Order: sequence, then C-alpha cells, then structure tokens
Amino acid sequence: MQTTDIRIFLAVAAAGSLSAAGRNLDVAVMQVSRRIAALESELGVRLFHRTTRSISLTAEGEALLPYARTISDADESALRELRPQAARVSGTLRLTAPSVFGQSIVMPLLPGLLEKHPEMNVDLNLSDQVIDIVGQGLDLAIRVATLGDSELVARIVAPNPWVICAAPRYLSAYGGPTTLKLADLDHHQCVLLQPVLRWPLLVDGQLQKRRVHGRVTANSVEAVRTAAIQGFGLTMLAYWDVASELSSGALVQLELQDAEMEELSVWAVTPTRKYVPARVKVFLDTLQEVLTKSSISS
Repeated sequence: MQTTDIRIFLAVAAAGSLSAAGRNLDVAVMQVSRRIAALESELGVRLFHRTTRSISLTAEGEALLPYARTISDADESALRELRPQAARVSGTLRLTAPSVFGQSIVMPLLPGLLEKHPEMNVDLNLSDQVIDIVGQGLDLAIRVATLGDSELVARIVAPNPWVICAAPRYLSAYGGPTTLKLADLDHHQCVLLQPVLRWPLLVDGQLQKRRVHGRVTANSVEAVRTAAIQGFGLTMLAYWDVASELSSGALVQLELQDAEMEELSVWAVTPTRKYVPARVKVFLDTLQEVLTKSSISS
C-alpha cells in the first residue's frame, strides 16, 4: 500500500465525501476517486459504500481504519526524524579519519560541537586505511592523501601540502640552516614514512620522486613524527600532521631553494551529494572553521 493512498483514504473517511477530501488535500476529486479505487483493487475489498449523495465506510473500511492511522503516523514520524533540512541536528555522525589528523584536529573540536547540538552523537573510526564508507554505513570520511578514482562525492576542506621539518636539536647538531638545496638532502639523515620512501618534489614545475636516506623508517605518521621530534633527522609529512608541533617549536619547517612541495588537501568524502544529513553539514562547517583559523599562512 502506498502511503499517499492511505492518506487519501483517511481524508475521505474523515470528510465523508470525495469532494471534501479533495479540497482538504488540494487534490482533484477525480484523483481522489482513482486512488481509492486503486487501494480497493490492491486489497481486493470495497472500502466505502457510495451513493450519489453520500459515502460511508464498509466493514472492511472500518477494519482498515486503525491500521491506516498507524501507517500514516509512522510515516509522518519518519519524515520528521529523517528529513535532512530539519531545524534540529540529531542522530549519530559516523565518520572515519586518519589517526593523527583525527587525534589532533577532529577530537578537540568535538566537545564544542556536541555541546552546541545535544541531540547529536559521534561514532569516530580512526584509521590510516581507506575504508569503504558505503559498505560500512558511514556518513563521512576525512582523507588527507591524494584521492583515487571513485564514484563518491569529495570536496576540499583545506590545503594540506607536504612540509620538510626537523627538531631544533637535530638542526643544532648538524649545523643545518632552515633553507636547503636539493643536493643538501643527500647529506642529511631522514626519517621515512612508508610507503613514501621517495619524497615527491616539484622541480621546474615537474613532479620528481627524490631518493633520501635515513636510519629510521616507520609505517605510521605518529611514529615518524615522534622520531623527528626526538632528533633522528629531517622528515616530510603533511602540514596538518605537524601543525601543532610547528606552532609549538617542537619541529621547525625547512624551505627548499630550488624545489617546491607537492600540494595535497584535506578532503571530505560522502557517499552521495543528495540528502546529506544536517549532522554532516554542521561537522564540516566546524572543521573548516577550525582549519581556517589555524591556516598555513598564520
């Protein structure tokens, strides 16, 4: 049974005539008559006694009435609960984000967000793996790596370029300046992140993969960042993975004189462009505000 037919059935039962029901629903009388006939055909019973002057429920119509009210009430409740443009933000935001970005950027913004929207909950999956958000039933993925081909919807939230940095203790020990040439990289120890064992650099506008050397290699951003802070050498990480350390002075950013860093971005990935829940929109607005206030230029 279609909920539209149920609503028309209830309107006719309440009004006592097809024309009155049509006026109440702003539907043509002919359409009301057709929908009632379709519902009777589907159920295989007559729902109304009709004469030229009156209409009344049959015994079968009386039996259907409480079920029809239940269906109509459930439909209206579902629409109020699920309609994306509802004024209140509610429900559980299910999202995934890279481990370091999630810990350093996403987690600190959650208390204020949840305080502002008390009917909203968050289910956060921190993982450096690319998770199938459709298969896992997630609302959103925050990704900081280059995106591959996908049918998912993605938009840029903030720039996130690679940066070369090192601890002050390392720079002091090696007497290294904060500006380098490509050739200088051959004389430095580097902390390497798998699988970025060759550093992507733009030389004369062309992307090159530069081989560097180091005694420490790790497969997690957090481990590489920790090793760099401990003074094991230069490292190359995405800006938002070291933004806090650059701000505090735990790491110092180095500039290359004869090359540029490859530009990456923070991406918001959703399963579809349509019917995006309000909880996703308010989260992304908050995230963008946080990243703008802590922008690279500042």
